[in-house]
Amino acid sequence: MRPVFFVALLALSLSAQTRTLTLRQAVGLALEQNPDLLLARLDQQKSALAADAVAEPLLPRVYAGSGLAYTHGFPVSLDGSAPSIFQARAQRSIYNAPSRLATQQAREQARAASIAAESVIDEVALQTALLFLDLERTARSRSLAGRQVESLALIEAAVRLRVAEGRDLPIEGKRAAVNLARARHRLSALDGSASSLSRSLALALGLPPATVIQPAMEERSPPGPALDENQLVREAVQSNPELRKLESDLKSQSLAARFNRAKRLPSVNLVAQYSLLGKFNNYEDFFRRFQRHNAQIGASIMFPLFANPQDQAAASQADLEVRKIRVQMESLRARIETGARESMRKVAAADAWRDVAQLDLEVAREQVGILLALNAEGRAGLRQLEEARVAEQEKWSLFHQARYELERALLEALRLSGQLVASVRR
Repeated sequence: MRPVFFVALLALSLSAQTRTLTLRQAVGLALEQNPDLLLARLDQQKSALAADAVAEPLLPRVYAGSGLAYTHGFPVSLDGSAPSIFQARAQRSIYNAPSRLATQQAREQARAASIAAESVIDEVALQTALLFLDLERTARSRSLAGRQVESLALIEAAVRLRVAEGRDLPIEGKRAAVNLARARHRLSALDGSASSLSRSLALALGLPPATVIQPAMEERSPPGPALDENQLVREAVQSNPELRKLESDLKSQSLAARFNRAKRLPSVNLVAQYSLLGKFNNYEDFFRRFQRHNAQIGASIMFPLFANPQDQAAASQADLEVRKIRVQMESLRARIETGARESMRKVAAADAWRDVAQLDLEVAREQVGILLALNAEGRAGLRQLEEARVAEQEKWSLFHQARYELERALLEALRLSGQLVASVRR
C-alpha cells in the first residue's frame, strides 16, 4: 500500500504545481501558448499556403510519359496526341487575367487572416492582463481580509470581556461576533474567487487547470507612456484590427468584381510538346514522310465569344458588397473615435479616484499611528486601536481597488492605440 500511496501523493503534487508570475511573464507566456492564439496562427498559415496554391508557378508545368499503343490501320490519336513511345508537354500561362486576379484576391485574404491573428494577439494579451490583475487584487484583498479577521477577533474578545464585566451590553458582544463572522465569510469567499481566477488564468496561459498561479505582488508603475486624447484617437483609427480587416475585405471584394468581369478577356498560354514515334504504328503506310523525333512550340489563344450573365451578376454582387463595406467602415471609424475618447475619460476618472484613495489611506494610517502612541501611554484602549486598524485595512482595500481600476483603464486605452503588447512586455 505504501508505494501506491506515495505514487498518488507525487502525482497530486505534480498536478497541483504552483507558479509565481509577474504581469510581464504572464502575458509573455500567454502569447506563446494560448490555445486561441495558436489556432489563429494556424489559420494564418493556412491562408498563406492557400495563396501560394492559387498563384501561377514561375516555371511552366511539364508533363512526361508515354502514349504507347498497338495500331491496326490508320493511327488515330490517344488522349489528344498521336501514339508515341515517349512524349513530353510543357505549358505556362502568359496572359490570364482571371487567374492573376484570383491570386491577388487569395493574397488579400491571407492578409486579412494575418490581421485577424494580430487582433487575437491583442485580445489574448488584454484578457490575460485583466485576469492577472483580478487575481492580484483578490490576493491583496485576501491578505487584508486575513489581518482584518485577526483584528476583529481581538475586538470580539475584548468586547466579550467587557460584557462579562458588565461594562458593555450583551448586544455589543453579539454585534462584535457578527462582524467577526462576516469577515471570516468574506475571507472564505475570497479564497474561492482566487482559486477560480487561478484556474481561468492557467487556461489562458495554456497550462493545466490544476496549476496554481500566484501573482508576484510586484510594485509596478502604470503601463505605457502618458496618453494624449487626440493622439489616442489617431492611433486607434490607424491600428484598429477590425477596421484594417474591413479595408482588406474591401480590396478583396473589388478584386472579386474585377475577376468576374475579366472572364470576358482572352487568355494566352505558351505550349511546347515533344513526341518520339514508333514505326509499328503504321505511320509510313498513311503519311508520305515519317520522322521519329517531333517537337512543336507555340501559343494557345482563347477568346470568349459570349458574355456570361452569371459572371456579370457575380460582379454586381461584389460591387454591392464594396458599397456595404464602405458604409461599415465609416460607422466603425465613428465608434472607434467615440470609444477612444470614452477610454481617456475613464483613465482620468480612475486616476482621480486613485489620488483620493491614497489621501484617504494616509489619513487612516496616521490615525493608527496616533492611537498606537496613545495606547502606549494608556490613553487609548485595545478595542479602539483595533477598530482603527480595521478601518485602515478597508482604506488599503479601496486604494488597491482604485489602483486596479486605473491599470485596467490604461490597459484598455493602450489596446485601442495598438501599444498594449509592447507596453506590457517592456
